[in-house]
Amino acid sequence: MFPTGVTTALLCPGQGSQTPGMLTPWLELDGARDRVAQWSKNTGLDLVRLGTEGTAEEIQDTAVAQPLIVAASLLAYEYLPADVTADAPVAGHSVGELAAAAVAGVLTADEAVALAAVRGTEMAAACAVEPTSMAAVMLGDPDEVVAWLHEHGLEAANRNGAGQIVASGAADAIEKIVAEPLPGTKVRALKVAGAFHTKYMAPAEEALRGHADKITPSDPTRPLLSNVDGKVVTSGEEYLRRLVSQVTRPVRWDLTMQGLAELGVDRTIELPPAGTLTGLVRRELKGTVTTPFALKTPTQLEELA
Repeated sequence: MFPTGVTTALLCPGQGSQTPGMLTPWLELDGARDRVAQWSKNTGLDLVRLGTEGTAEEIQDTAVAQPLIVAASLLAYEYLPADVTADAPVAGHSVGELAAAAVAGVLTADEAVALAAVRGTEMAAACAVEPTSMAAVMLGDPDEVVAWLHEHGLEAANRNGAGQIVASGAADAIEKIVAEPLPGTKVRALKVAGAFHTKYMAPAEEALRGHADKITPSDPTRPLLSNVDGKVVTSGEEYLRRLVSQVTRPVRWDLTMQGLAELGVDRTIELPPAGTLTGLVRRELKGTVTTPFALKTPTQLEELA
């Protein structure tokens, strides 16, 4: 499927991409169940059960969703054909940056899943402090949307490109923009625990930093893009610092996709639970990325061989 002479990038999805039973087919591969069982032990969560039997409501919990998503991405990565993924640039969306860090060798897979569990737990706790929420704003001029959100005391937590910005902040302000959208836009409330990527997550950032400080990261072994500015980061220490601080800062997936294009990427493979990022790439980088590929089950591995 991927001929020689092209640049293939790996994408790691973020929260909201999880689906019930998403680990089921992957656990049939040799060694996979043992791998996830070890991550379960490290995190104190039964990721095997959650990834096979967990209900949609259960795996929507931030404390569960984040380590489960990172585990799914890294498990699938271990079974990808080496000739396809060698030296491939990698980028993750929000918590997906932890998986990307492991793919690039900045963290071990065990460290990435464990940090995702800490991140999810602490962000869930921060969400419980006061009523906050998020909403997707579709269409409209991006700069005008961001200015409009600021007028309502809200932040553009995710600038995803492809005509999508996610607003984040106080619950009453979110309710107001859902009821009275900016002309030319559509606004949809999201089922989330609270205002991710804003000042409301400061306690989570502090707690995550305490765990990250115990890790000695390695420098990336492949081009590793950051959600901060879409640029390639060459220092493992710098990337880990950004991972921690971005809990309270916006996700610039629009700039990340721009960075992929600047690297000459024309093929993408989104790791499980795949779909969301592939859709954004398909719309934003149409004509540049000619083959966006969403890897969902092991049966698709043959298409990559």
